[in-house]
Amino acid sequence: MIASEFPVLAVLCGSAPPPDMAAIEAAAVVRYTDARGLPEALTGAQGLFVYDFLSTAVPGAWHAAGDLRWLHIASAGVDPVLFPGLIESDVVLTNSRGVFDDAIAEYVLGVVLAFAKDFARSLDLQRAGTWLHRETERVAGREVLVVGTGPIGRSIARLLRAAGLRVSGAGRRPRTGDPDFGDVHDSAELAKHLPAFDYVVAVAPLTEQTKGMFDAAAFAAMKPSARFVNVGRGELVVTSDLVAALRAGEIAGAALDVFDTEPLPSDSPLWTMPDVLLSPHMSGDFVGWRATLVEVFAANFRRWVAGEPLHNVVDKRLGYVPSESQGAAG
Repeated sequence: MIASEFPVLAVLCGSAPPPDMAAIEAAAVVRYTDARGLPEALTGAQGLFVYDFLSTAVPGAWHAAGDLRWLHIASAGVDPVLFPGLIESDVVLTNSRGVFDDAIAEYVLGVVLAFAKDFARSLDLQRAGTWLHRETERVAGREVLVVGTGPIGRSIARLLRAAGLRVSGAGRRPRTGDPDFGDVHDSAELAKHLPAFDYVVAVAPLTEQTKGMFDAAAFAAMKPSARFVNVGRGELVVTSDLVAALRAGEIAGAALDVFDTEPLPSDSPLWTMPDVLLSPHMSGDFVGWRATLVEVFAANFRRWVAGEPLHNVVDKRLGYVPSESQGAAG
């Protein structure tokens, strides 16, 4: 329960404030700020809305967060704000789980089709005015491993299954009979399972256990004809190992939407490598996504001021929202 009728809310948003904040402004003292002004905005604030979800400014401003009780981040991934000070505090952390699921699933289906139907080469030949008949691959019956079995992974699995692909998962709890994945393999034994798959999709949350999980050993375990897709976090991948695997022909291609350094440096070999598709961290960004993020936050804000259980409460030790989580009081 919030003691004051008008709680103080800091909003980390960079140069552009979030849209459609009028209802929240009517119910709180809202302080919009960029990273430089965050310590001042946090002083005396009970809530923090990290709208600029790629910002890494929160740890450096934490000394000013003595009154903070709730932090909401406008993304599914929480790694930019998951640091020891927050983990060890009583501050409730919530995320925007559910906003990007279907859009990211559509992106993954798109790049799978792009690889199978050789769309990138068709565009190159079109621009060159070259008529070159080729045969392309079917996607039906191809084996896909989705590494990360949360809501985004499930949306990916459902859409790929609808397109005729055979989908399995990899996660913390191996099991059979999962409604979306069928078999879920143990992600701690990833290399053992990788040789069976034509496509490997990374969508796991970034934790100490998953950081660098796609390394030289993982790529060496894949089929030479396999394609790798990363829509999770760039730090899931050891980029130098991926580049080496592509150069050596250990895998056939990669579609990358996230990188360990963003923007991708201009001298990265990934820019010009054949059979590599790049996009600038946009796989989930559909028309209207910013307003949708504010709607998710606003719904939780109403619960917070009413002292009701919040949605999408992150287990700060795990780094994501457990599937069985029902919320926590703000």
